[in-house]
Amino acid sequence: MSEPLLVVQQLGVDYRIRQGLAAHTLRALDGVSFELQRGSTLGVVGESGSGKSTLARALLRLLPVARGSIRFDGADLLSLSVPALRALRPRLQMIFQDAQAALDPRMRVGTIVAEPLREFRPQLSATQRQQQVEAMLTQVGLRPELTLRYPHELSGGQAQRVGIARALMLQPELLVCDEPLSALDVSVKSQISNLLKDLQQRLQLSMIFISHDLATVRFNADRLLVLYLGRVMELAPAGLLYRRPLHPYTRALLAAVPPPDPQQRQRVEPLVGEIPSPLDPPSGCVFRTRCPLAIARCATEQPAVQDLAGAQVACHRAGEQA
Repeated sequence: MSEPLLVVQQLGVDYRIRQGLAAHTLRALDGVSFELQRGSTLGVVGESGSGKSTLARALLRLLPVARGSIRFDGADLLSLSVPALRALRPRLQMIFQDAQAALDPRMRVGTIVAEPLREFRPQLSATQRQQQVEAMLTQVGLRPELTLRYPHELSGGQAQRVGIARALMLQPELLVCDEPLSALDVSVKSQISNLLKDLQQRLQLSMIFISHDLATVRFNADRLLVLYLGRVMELAPAGLLYRRPLHPYTRALLAAVPPPDPQQRQRVEPLVGEIPSPLDPPSGCVFRTRCPLAIARCATEQPAVQDLAGAQVACHRAGEQA
């Protein structure tokens, strides 16, 4: 097997939060590690507040990283100078959750999609840029005539396709998709999901696909990373995780996905209560306050991520589930 395109080790991101006169440290990510092979897709799932969007932005150095390392194609992203990071930007691109908010309302579609070319390939003529923009719009399923429209004149699906086109203009190797389907209607979700899958295979993209819904990433991901309060709960090949989830949090997320046949629903205890505040996470295992399998050890000892039956899981009782 070739060297991974992306290697993340013990990644940690902190936020300083002020409450009145007091300042607190919020650990948005804590000890997150994974690898991404070239041409593959890693799905990242978890509830709101689990650290998914923080991870997306940290990978592209859009926010400060407190601990750990990120290596992209052998380069240490966290030690790169500003000029070196800028030179690497065309290879790392992102698709945002709210496509309408990510598009400048004062710019026409053609100008938005051409922006990366003007910034990183200034040697191109206006005609060359226009040709590449129209070709990319066609590739993502949009008519070239849309170049004259403004974002407010687009549907949600069209706006997300424009965002995808802009992200692909520089032919990136890594595409980070931060919940690209969550703001779309059900019928449009399927279309955009199919489009991303097709582009990933056709262009041999490596992708990080973030979602709060395990059903959404099932079609797109080769491997799945389950986050809870900024920590890794489980990391496994997608097929294995869906067949045999080892962490109780993963099983609860899967149980919340309606099966095609209601009689096939797994008998798993549903999640109780809300995700705790990351400003005051539970001691030991952060999931223990909602876990039906919690024991006394869970309150005092944080479980290490261990290799077990082809997966990586952070649970004191994972061996019993295997």
